[in-house]
Amino acid sequence: MSDLDLKAKLCEVPHQPGVYLMRDVLGTIIYVGKARDLKKRLGSYFMASRKQRADLKTRALIDSICDFEIHIVRNEEESLLLEGKLIKDYRPRYNVAFRDDKRFLLVKLRLADPWPRLVMTRMKNDDGSRYFGPFPHSSALRETLSWLNRNFGFRVCRPLTPGEADYRHCNADIIRNCSAPCIGRIGREAYLARIDEACRILEGKGKRELFDELRGEMATAAAQLDFERAATLRDILRNLEKTLTPTRQFARGRSLPSTVQPTEDLAELGELLQLSGPPRVMECFDISNVSSNHIVASMVRFTDGRPDHRNYRRYRIRSVAGQDDFASMAEVIRRRYSRILMENAKIDPAAEVSQEEVLAAQRRLAREGRAKIVLPDLVIVDGGKGQLGMALRELNALGLHELPVIGLAKQHEEVFIPGHCQPLQIPHDRGALKLLQRIRDEAHRFANDYNALLYRRRMHESLLDDCPAISPKRKQMLLEKFGSVARLKNASVAQLAAVPGISAKSAAVILEFLWRDA
Repeated sequence: MSDLDLKAKLCEVPHQPGVYLMRDVLGTIIYVGKARDLKKRLGSYFMASRKQRADLKTRALIDSICDFEIHIVRNEEESLLLEGKLIKDYRPRYNVAFRDDKRFLLVKLRLADPWPRLVMTRMKNDDGSRYFGPFPHSSALRETLSWLNRNFGFRVCRPLTPGEADYRHCNADIIRNCSAPCIGRIGREAYLARIDEACRILEGKGKRELFDELRGEMATAAAQLDFERAATLRDILRNLEKTLTPTRQFARGRSLPSTVQPTEDLAELGELLQLSGPPRVMECFDISNVSSNHIVASMVRFTDGRPDHRNYRRYRIRSVAGQDDFASMAEVIRRRYSRILMENAKIDPAAEVSQEEVLAAQRRLAREGRAKIVLPDLVIVDGGKGQLGMALRELNALGLHELPVIGLAKQHEEVFIPGHCQPLQIPHDRGALKLLQRIRDEAHRFANDYNALLYRRRMHESLLDDCPAISPKRKQMLLEKFGSVARLKNASVAQLAAVPGISAKSAAVILEFLWRDA
């Protein structure tokens, strides 16, 4: 599209908030941006003075623009959500923010809990919980939840069913931040009624009356010269207005461009990799070794192009000393597929002495519906030739010579295929590559989450190292008995004293130490 055509198209852009997508001469999306005023923002790209003042990256972007498209939204919050979604879908060359697997915050409420509480999360799971959001302003959301907890007296403690032992070490009731359901100061029906009222607020129902009430309280406080309270109410009102601004969840089916088309993406991937058909079942492996203390691996499975969360697996690397991605990848591949072969051998013992190939026998069990664990149609390892070579070595050792496996190198999104000297470079706008990116990013997220979990657990367990009443042997016995320091803290003196080698006096000292800084 010529400059004249671009300027003519620009004349049709409205003065409204929205998201714009820049395309190059090949039609590839190279940049996604948001704007409060689309006409002003897009017009700035085609001003000669803007190009002269711009840095090298922006100049390169402007020189590459051959076309653009816009999507109008209702407000700035929606533009932020839509921008993040499109950047994750297209991964444009000139975008930096939102290209990771981090998502916007949600509010989660587990209604099945005896005393539900509001918590923040970034993942929406099919676990029967109620979710609100996503919310684009994280700081405003955190302050809003803090106000809701104080205003309605919700508990913020972690125990599923808090009791008197938890109350003795809690100050929330004393400073009037909690309704103290743990000691029966409020009944469950009354507590759930407050929860329902908070849910109405998070849904945006009755917000006009709420805002008017807060404005009235703020005016009253200012009239009484209580400016500190007036300022606090002002901040609460601002955070609520940001949090409760109506936003839509942008997903497929809302007339938005999307590359998430599992059936088409799978068919395209199968053709590019020259497989016998679309890889309906794929497994991807990633190594996370932030430190040498906890080297972990993840395996995520996609079925029909969608995450199969029930079949995710995570591993702690056992046989590798130090940070060695190649050896770690070899270990996790070996453990995963030797386990599959072992489990399926229990169902069909005769296969071990037959002349049938290992992979053929596994496929036969899957067709007959007898396989306990079905082998994937494609194995993906996060990495280049080194990781791919280690995976091939382990699969060959197990007799799985024909099992398709590839490596996906993150830097240039190159696909390494066994037997090919040069990597396959799939265009960034192709659904096949985006499917590989989704499963790779999910494996990366799952591995990092496990590493973070182990780190937090280690930090908590290290509290016992400083306790004067615990020897290393006692520490091991207590952790084996209770599983974690959190459960240990919620135990009674009698429960601790029931552990061999722990007296009632030592149990009291341990509990006092654990709750000292709580």
